[in-house]
Amino acid sequence: MMMMPCKPRMKKDFLELLKEQKHLDKHSRWNDVKKSMVEDARYRSVDSSSQREEWFKEYVSKLTAAHGHEGEDESSREREKQERIEASLREREKEVQRTLSTHLRERDKEREQHKHDEAVQHFNALLTDLVRNPDASWREAKRTLRKDHRWDLVESLEREEREKLFTEHVEQLQRKKKDKYRDLLDETAGITLSSTWKEVKKLIRDDPRYAKFSSSERKCEKEFKEYLKDKMAAAKSDFRELLKETKTITYKSKKQIEESEQHLLDIQKVLEKDKRYLVLSCIPDERRKLLMAYVEDLDRRGPPPPPTASEPTRRSNK
Repeated sequence: MMMMPCKPRMKKDFLELLKEQKHLDKHSRWNDVKKSMVEDARYRSVDSSSQREEWFKEYVSKLTAAHGHEGEDESSREREKQERIEASLREREKEVQRTLSTHLRERDKEREQHKHDEAVQHFNALLTDLVRNPDASWREAKRTLRKDHRWDLVESLEREEREKLFTEHVEQLQRKKKDKYRDLLDETAGITLSSTWKEVKKLIRDDPRYAKFSSSERKCEKEFKEYLKDKMAAAKSDFRELLKETKTITYKSKKQIEESEQHLLDIQKVLEKDKRYLVLSCIPDERRKLLMAYVEDLDRRGPPPPPTASEPTRRSNK
């Protein structure tokens, strides 16, 4: 006699059979589904047709709930996806707005800078046309400038900036005037490092550049003295360069001069061939001091290192 499987086992097998039916859904009908399973042993092992239908309905009920959850999950995923897309679009829109805002600010800044540059150009043109006296004060110049119709074009400039531009303008005029005056002094034969103002004034007073520099003789004299001071400093610097170039002078020179004055005379004979030595003829004592200071400096430093002293090191590094 064949043993019948127990009910839990029958149910399990029957549910497995139902799972194998790929097209079951909440709309499936028992009468239609059972036709495809009647030949299966798992179907026939359940004697009661009502039991089969009950298990089928139970299975479909759970299947429908699972499908419902899957649908809800799918709907939730779709909603989240859409929200991410919308959030991304909103962020992109914000970025576009930020970029546009930055661009507009930069454009406004450029426009303002252009307007400012134009105002500066107009003001400099005004200064060039109307302010030609380097001794003019801002207070005086301002009265003249305001009478010109172009003043309206520069009113956007801050008062401090207008005054600063004026100061730069008159400083430039003063430099030009000073340069022309110094050109006059450079071109005047007879001026040496020992010339006095009294001597020089006679040589330059008839030149228009003298009168244009200043109507004040005191200012002309002061600038002449500054000129002479600069020339003297340059001449001394040139003389020091000459001493460095003179191979006759070495670290031994101090001792040789102490032993014999002839060595100093030999050095001077070499130096006399160069105008950098001759130009200081007006101050022979100062020139001699510069020479001896250089000789003593070489003595303190001692012999220079041999030219090839560093060669072994360079070779060892290769």
